[in-house]
Amino acid sequence: MLKNINSPAKGVLRRRINIQKWVAMAALAMPLNALAQEIHTYDDSVVVNRGSLHLKADLKTGKTNYTWGNGTSINNAIISADLVGTGRINSSDFPLHSYKLSELNDKLGKGALITINHTGGDKPCTLQQRIAVYNGRKELFIDTKVISTKGARLESRDISPIAVSPKQNGSFKVGGSAPRILDVPFDNDSWVNILTQAPPADANGTTAGISYEFASLYDYKSQKGFVLGSIKHDFWKTGIAYRFKGSTGEGDSLYVFGGVATADVPKLERSHGGQDGTHDHALHGTMVGSELSSPTIYLGCTGDMLADFKGFGKANEDQNGKLEWKGPPPFYWNSFGVEGVLGYEKVMFPPGVKQITDFIGGLKNFNAYGKPVLSIDSHDQNIYTVDKLAELGKYAESKGQQIGFYCSLFAQWSWANAIVNGKFAQTDYYLRDVVLTDKDHKPIFYKGEGDSFGAYALDPTHPAVRENIIAQLKKAKAIGAKFIKIDFLSAGSLESTTRYDTTVRTGMQAYDRGLKMFKTLADSIMGKDIFITMAISPTFPNQYAHARFISTDVYSHLRDDQKGFPSWGSTEASLASASHMGWAQGTLWPYTNMDVAIMKKFQKNPELNEQEIKVRLYAMMVMGSILGDGSDFRDKTAAVRAQKFLNNKYICDFFSKPEAFTPLKFADGETFDQQMDFYHEKKGLLAIFNFDTKQGYKTSFNRNTLHLKQGQRYELRDFMTNAVIKTIAANDEHFELQTNAADALMVKLVPVK
Repeated sequence: MLKNINSPAKGVLRRRINIQKWVAMAALAMPLNALAQEIHTYDDSVVVNRGSLHLKADLKTGKTNYTWGNGTSINNAIISADLVGTGRINSSDFPLHSYKLSELNDKLGKGALITINHTGGDKPCTLQQRIAVYNGRKELFIDTKVISTKGARLESRDISPIAVSPKQNGSFKVGGSAPRILDVPFDNDSWVNILTQAPPADANGTTAGISYEFASLYDYKSQKGFVLGSIKHDFWKTGIAYRFKGSTGEGDSLYVFGGVATADVPKLERSHGGQDGTHDHALHGTMVGSELSSPTIYLGCTGDMLADFKGFGKANEDQNGKLEWKGPPPFYWNSFGVEGVLGYEKVMFPPGVKQITDFIGGLKNFNAYGKPVLSIDSHDQNIYTVDKLAELGKYAESKGQQIGFYCSLFAQWSWANAIVNGKFAQTDYYLRDVVLTDKDHKPIFYKGEGDSFGAYALDPTHPAVRENIIAQLKKAKAIGAKFIKIDFLSAGSLESTTRYDTTVRTGMQAYDRGLKMFKTLADSIMGKDIFITMAISPTFPNQYAHARFISTDVYSHLRDDQKGFPSWGSTEASLASASHMGWAQGTLWPYTNMDVAIMKKFQKNPELNEQEIKVRLYAMMVMGSILGDGSDFRDKTAAVRAQKFLNNKYICDFFSKPEAFTPLKFADGETFDQQMDFYHEKKGLLAIFNFDTKQGYKTSFNRNTLHLKQGQRYELRDFMTNAVIKTIAANDEHFELQTNAADALMVKLVPVK
């Protein structure tokens, strides 16, 4: 059987050689035969046609062009590596470029691997550009290998499989009349937003930024474009740096690389370089060896952004796995919405929690799908003794409920001076020996609240961290917890100049191992029937939890500019970001978590109105979130509203099997006046959101777009009341929905005779 087919870059034959002829000549295996119509080789190039993508790798220049059907393109892209002690080496630097074709059979399936070798000259290495094409998949997977020419040790903290720069005559263009780059923060901390436009333009009209782990270049009006992002998250932090003109969609710099490490810049806006990066205090760690590898990059080929996002999620699931959850997800109440660190302010702990338990016990529909969870939240579980929490757990059990537990795995909240001689919680180790260190070898004060109190970042490879996690899990088991919220996880992903396990070289490598350790310990100590939700955390790795916060804490007011509320944590801000993440539900995690709803007010913030509560719940629904609430039900208004909303049979039935909707019109730009549409075809649900506080919102829908049956009459029923609000006649091809200012509408599309 023919594997590893080699071809020189130069030759006398100009005719095309394709895989079908190789099959006939050498009885090539079925995986390559199935891809014969997609991969073609020429004397001077290798061409891949997959979906709407045309890829051409030039064997004369070492550069690659990517062209999509809607006019989106990446031109003269190279691969690149920055070697410590040597400097940057590009594929275009080499005089020889040849290809090799071989079979693939791995986690992503069976297919073909195209390897383009860049060789010759006096470089200490060769570069390999690898393009994987799989049967039955609609995307490409691209990575770079750096191979020592003499077996010598190489070292790099920056390797790129797709690099566009003006020095290389590179460029890219986003097709369509409304070009966008989806710019994604590294984690969900500090209320940073997923941006659907580049940062503000400079004096030349140019915009630039860095997206983390994945990004999309697309036309807002047609949703045409592509998605690219990393599918491996056990070593590199992946950055996608760009520079383009938003008015034309043309750019001269697009750099996809493993090795991004950015510091917070307080003088900048949160989502524009202020706090949307990796929060690092040291350089990204290095990969060493005689052969180095970049991240593996998913590249969408369908031309449909939403389809490519689903493909990206599925590729991550196939590569890394994801947790499953049998039966309905838990409905939960979380204490943070009532009192920040429950216990310190003496608002309700512990007698008030029992009153909450009593009230929840009376919500028939809220209790219909399983035992609701009382999730006790705080920075520091040490303020609760096992006896107090166990008492609450037993009381909850007597009411048909269960208790939840909070873990901070990689951050130690303490006074700053504890670093001198303070002990690390629940261990005999000194805190100073467990913390991560910055470029000056000083402890990293990860979440400073002023100069005196905050959180130190902990080394996930240190045995003290394992010992502390075991102690927390044993406490959770002792109180009967079946639900765990893990928080402030980004601390464990920070780069560090010191680490207990010196074989672990990067923050992401340590973080992945730390989460894997936590999940293994949780399974061993508590069993595998524990629901795990991630709060503040990087998006990846994803496979160690059942749900994750799409945004930071949501205070549930309508907009970030709402008078009397903080300028963060609104329903609008959370949904605007989350509207681009619905694909993650069911691929990265079984569910998302849009944080809790609030029936009256979040902590000491102003009171919400009922319209804001409805909008909040609908926002949670369209994102496939689990149902949580953070209200003080001892308050009469909150209790009455809970009966109306949390005990609504339609609301509870939906959250017993939540699924994200498809966005028909998602957030764009950074205005608070977002108007968004979402559709769930299988459930027959259609939702519109209007965050404009001055004008109503009217929008039109097409029968064919929604895949409604031709000649069928439909009733549009209000989701919460089931009241008929509109009828679609059998011959209606279009229909309109409208909602008031600062409101939302969700309807059921019910076929009738």
